[in-house]
Amino acid sequence: MTEKPKVRVRFAPSPTGYLHIGNLRSALFSYLYARHTQGSFILRIEDTDRARLVEDAVDYVKENLLWLGLNWDEGIEKGGEHGPYVQSERLNLYAEHAEALVEQGKAYRDYTSSQRLEGLRQHAQKAKQPFKFTKDMAQLEPDHKDDPFVIRFEIKPGPNVIWNDAVWGEQTWKRKVLDDFVALKSDGFPTYNFAVVVDDHLMEISHVLRGQEFLSTTPKNILVYEAFDWQIPQFVHLPPVLGPDKSKLSKRHGAKSALEYRDAGYLSEAVFNYLASLGFNDGTTQEIYTPAELAKVFNLGRIQASPAIFDPDRLDWMNGVHIRQMTTKQLLVRSAEFWPPEAKKFDEAYRLKVLELIKERLKYFAEIPELTSFFFTDPKLNIKPDSQPMLLKVVNKLEDSDFSEKDLENRLRALVAAEDLKTGQVFGIIRLAVTGKTAAPGLFETLHVLGKETSLRRLRHAAGA
Repeated sequence: MTEKPKVRVRFAPSPTGYLHIGNLRSALFSYLYARHTQGSFILRIEDTDRARLVEDAVDYVKENLLWLGLNWDEGIEKGGEHGPYVQSERLNLYAEHAEALVEQGKAYRDYTSSQRLEGLRQHAQKAKQPFKFTKDMAQLEPDHKDDPFVIRFEIKPGPNVIWNDAVWGEQTWKRKVLDDFVALKSDGFPTYNFAVVVDDHLMEISHVLRGQEFLSTTPKNILVYEAFDWQIPQFVHLPPVLGPDKSKLSKRHGAKSALEYRDAGYLSEAVFNYLASLGFNDGTTQEIYTPAELAKVFNLGRIQASPAIFDPDRLDWMNGVHIRQMTTKQLLVRSAEFWPPEAKKFDEAYRLKVLELIKERLKYFAEIPELTSFFFTDPKLNIKPDSQPMLLKVVNKLEDSDFSEKDLENRLRALVAAEDLKTGQVFGIIRLAVTGKTAAPGLFETLHVLGKETSLRRLRHAAGA
């Protein structure tokens, strides 16, 4: 029995800016498919666009992936670090393969100057025709010995380019609309359409998962595969991720990089879960998954062709669910850097009680200072004078309380009944006096955690006593 080829996928970002949600989703789907099939997930940096390189972008890419838990399996060993493959370190490979195609008559050296090339483009534009470069337009011999040249891949006459995409089904592209594209630039760097094929072949990539915007490059990629007589991988073009208004996703829709979510106090496993839901479902109504559960159920056949809609509110909800699935002790450890400075003066037991109170309302850790500050610092108050007599009665009612939640509730409800007042009105005054807020966790629970001494001191202060 023939052994089934091992699945090998890659994530190959260009270090030209921050990783947006669409890129991260492509990385996540590749990672999940590798884990689902016990295959390999490879990281490759495609840095051949030298004009748009961003300093430290490679480190930024790696940090994003590692925070999400997308650990790559293969790369180059550098000083003990398992680094990614980097295209700028592989230039000799692209040059060798480009020259091989020239020798076989499948590519050619083009000495056309940039000025003449621009003139040809303008001529096509004036004639209102698409610009398509062909070999008969090229300058095949140099004017001078050291004239620069590019190597162009020649699109020879032939049948339509046809392939089956895992998401979009059978695709057909007319060969006659394709131009002779540059494979190797005059500076020795390859273009995307050439380098991606050479690398994917040499790295034995079996499945190419990438954004839908790369569909139009696939015919050229396939022709390069065929020119070398190489095995063509399975193409999986993922639908775009759009904003709530169905326009191209951007930061104005609330989309951030993975590290921005980390810095706002989102759980990596929640962001992982949410990204996986953008264009994939396993056919059930389940929404909350661990990374391991997602790897188990992920398959290419369940990727949806329709665009995914990014919803910040749903991400917040999902992060909140993941928060509430953790123990309070786990949350205290995970949220340590987000607590207000004043919290450090209080012991862990007290902070655990505080966290238990806000856990149900917490969407992400950056909210902790706003939700908890009054537990550590006396609030600034704006109590109306006509509320102060009632607060004095509250103080008198609670002075001999044991400050258990049950006793607090019994005493305060009895006071409201005796005064023939509305519960919401009285409780609202008490809440404002002890927290400085009109909205806070349950009143009895809050008073209990604050403790008798702090609660009565704040109540007396608010009452003007």
